[in-house]
Amino acid sequence: MCGPEPINCFPVLVNILSNTFLRLLNSTARLRLWSQLFYTGETPELRNYIFFGLFTYLLVLAAGLPPLFAMSNVEDYKVKSTSC
Repeated sequence: MCGPEPINCFPVLVNILSNTFLRLLNSTARLRLWSQLFYTGETPELRNYIFFGLFTYLLVLAAGLPPLFAMSNVEDYKVKSTSC
């Protein structure tokens, strides 16, 4: 029932248990499980959007980290702490 990949077994088990509990509670609702991956129709626009989004995030991150380390060093200097 689970197939050769063990990663599919847990969702199948949860689906079976959920449907069993729904039947025990006299519900007419049923849960369905798909084992297909998400839609992966990549377009150049989507790829560019993701690339520039991540690039912008990394630029903001790179701009924010050096002051954090500098402030840490200034605080260490103020309290005259040394590392062994």
